[in-house]
Amino acid sequence: MGAGFDPTIANVARVYDYLLGGKDNFAVDRELGDQLLAAFPESAWIARQNREFAGRAVRYCAEQGVSQFLDIGSGLPNMSNVHQVARDVVPGARVVYVDNDKVAHSHTEALLTTSDGVAAILGDVRAPEQILADIRARRLLDLGKPFVVMMTAILHFITDEEKPEELVTVFKNAMPTGSFLVLTHATHDWQPEESERATRMYRRASAPLVTRSRIDIAALFRGLELAAPGLVRTSRWRPAEETTAEFSDLFGGVGRKP
Repeated sequence: MGAGFDPTIANVARVYDYLLGGKDNFAVDRELGDQLLAAFPESAWIARQNREFAGRAVRYCAEQGVSQFLDIGSGLPNMSNVHQVARDVVPGARVVYVDNDKVAHSHTEALLTTSDGVAAILGDVRAPEQILADIRARRLLDLGKPFVVMMTAILHFITDEEKPEELVTVFKNAMPTGSFLVLTHATHDWQPEESERATRMYRRASAPLVTRSRIDIAALFRGLELAAPGLVRTSRWRPAEETTAEFSDLFGGVGRKP
């Protein structure tokens, strides 16, 4: 997370891009990515599952008739970007990509904001009121109508001291009835020792890794109605085809505001 560019520090967005097979990363990012892959060979699979979950969740929300999407911590453009998936269902869907990393923002602005209704802004999940104020001021979305807030693989880079549940609550309070929250988060429930090793490795990156329990992640959806099958591993949320993999991927869920 961190808006400044420092080529000597691995950036969590660029490491994620590397794990997905992207090209928008630097030697320091690839070094940490390779270390993660050596220690946890399933890391690339987990990254893909997160990305594929996000695509299925976007499609689901669009199929419920929602045509506005706010992607917070959007990272670097890769496969199946939000507006591309949403517009397969709702051709006029509006999407705002938000990231606090200037490199991610510039790539998104250059590559994705080439048509009306798609915008990219600099913003930090730790300042939710500012994100919402910018959207209102620039009339990028109509926040009086249902919209989707996407927070995939971002809150596990927010420390407890930064109060992630309060940050999410700001967005939930701004969401009209019929809006959705799409969220994924790393957990230590299945493999606590491996999770601790990953946490130590991320200490050299631009943001710390903070895994949480399913109970704590579920609390982020408080006040929302979880779509079936609920809060589950990303690979188990409405998959295109069933997987038998037993890797410890992220928890993911989609909650609707009643």
